[in-house]
Amino acid sequence: MADSAPLWFDPSLCFIGGVWQPATRGRTLPLVNPSDGAEICRIARGEAEDIDAAVAAAQAAQDGEWGKMSATERGRILSRLGQIVSDNVAALTALEVMDVGKPLSQARADAVALARYCEFYGGAADKVMGETIPYMNGYTVYTLREPFGVTGHIVPWNYPMQIIGRSVGAALAMGNSCVLKPAEEACLTALAFAHLAEQAGLPPGALNVVPGIGAEAGAALSGHPGVQHISFTGSVATGAAVQAAAAGNVVPVTLELGGKSPQLVFADADLDAALPFLVNAGIQNGGQTCSAASRILVQRPVYAEVKARMADAYSELTVGPAAEDLRLGPLISARQRDIVEQFLAQGDDLVIAGQGRIVEHAPPAGAYVRPTLFADVPADHVLAQQEIFGPVQVLIPFDTEEDAVRIANSTDFGLVAALWTRDGARQFRLAKRLKAGQVFLNTYGAGGGVELPFGGVGKSGHGREKGFDALYGFSQLKTVAAQHG
Repeated sequence: MADSAPLWFDPSLCFIGGVWQPATRGRTLPLVNPSDGAEICRIARGEAEDIDAAVAAAQAAQDGEWGKMSATERGRILSRLGQIVSDNVAALTALEVMDVGKPLSQARADAVALARYCEFYGGAADKVMGETIPYMNGYTVYTLREPFGVTGHIVPWNYPMQIIGRSVGAALAMGNSCVLKPAEEACLTALAFAHLAEQAGLPPGALNVVPGIGAEAGAALSGHPGVQHISFTGSVATGAAVQAAAAGNVVPVTLELGGKSPQLVFADADLDAALPFLVNAGIQNGGQTCSAASRILVQRPVYAEVKARMADAYSELTVGPAAEDLRLGPLISARQRDIVEQFLAQGDDLVIAGQGRIVEHAPPAGAYVRPTLFADVPADHVLAQQEIFGPVQVLIPFDTEEDAVRIANSTDFGLVAALWTRDGARQFRLAKRLKAGQVFLNTYGAGGGVELPFGGVGKSGHGREKGFDALYGFSQLKTVAAQHG
């Protein structure tokens, strides 16, 4: 059974300097539908020569129309782009269902979020202010925020539209020219976005898209001497390689890497309110989310109840082809399915509290995994320490507040955390002590939060995306001091 959607553009081309063209060497890669393992189409296999051309086009845009454009006009273009994306939500949704294996409603939410990012950054483009600084008599001192110039964006396969929105959208709003390298497993919405940007009037070279594999196009982009800033979202190992390559050019890097995010459930928590978040934050997008709440820490007086209720919730989870819009679709690829199954095998010594099911008619070649909840998991177990990137959660009991903080902070990651407690003092006390870039109190994710700065500590990376902080991250601060007597 194949999910299908009409391709209203040629996916085998790169977008460089406003021109759709094949990769320089003419090579292509297969794009596979994870719901049934069938080939969807061929995409361009861009390499170093194509990255060179894209960077040159981006620099030409900086030196030309785009670089000379006012912040107000940049904002108008992004706002128009947001409306065009909104008008094409259905088409983008169909592409993401087919390409990434997202259930229909989740793919639609990502398309809507892409439009919202464009709207937000369109409205924010002319509102990034410098400041005047009180100084010695006879001086006027002020600061300016200016674009870096050419920025490189290496985007993963799990949330292509959302990450393009928060990364490319913010960079364009600040006046940078962008070279985008989408993941080779998920290119269609990135290419579609470039087509829509053309319709919005984005000048040639302001946005360039070069598909290809990480070791070729990605490596060429992260180490390119013509790129002044790199934004990368992906694995810790690849992020370290990107940062090392950029360091050779003394180029700043924004890294959004892995996570092993905890939700802490105290005995006084509203369990009825917490339960949907405890489950959904771990299994959404098949658990293929950097901020997935894969660790559930529960205080012992309510541990048995939380365990039983989460087990019941898991028993109702169904996995199947993305177009059927079940709670879970396939993972991105057979390779990712195999990685998750290897992790599951390491849980043979653990108690399985609950599992979902794969529908009987799911195509055998699809990348399906049963969502699994493990209980009574030691805090130092591999399933409680390493990022799995699949629909797997672990339940860990704790006794005291000190225990909860120690366990929550015991991994190498620090992306997101949540507290479920009615105790207001505890909420603020622990929010300060948890090692995470975002902490949610009696909620998780806050609806995506385009406006909310997002990023991590430790091996979850550094730098911030979303909100105005992303604009600051894609700009350089210049101080101007004038002596006038």
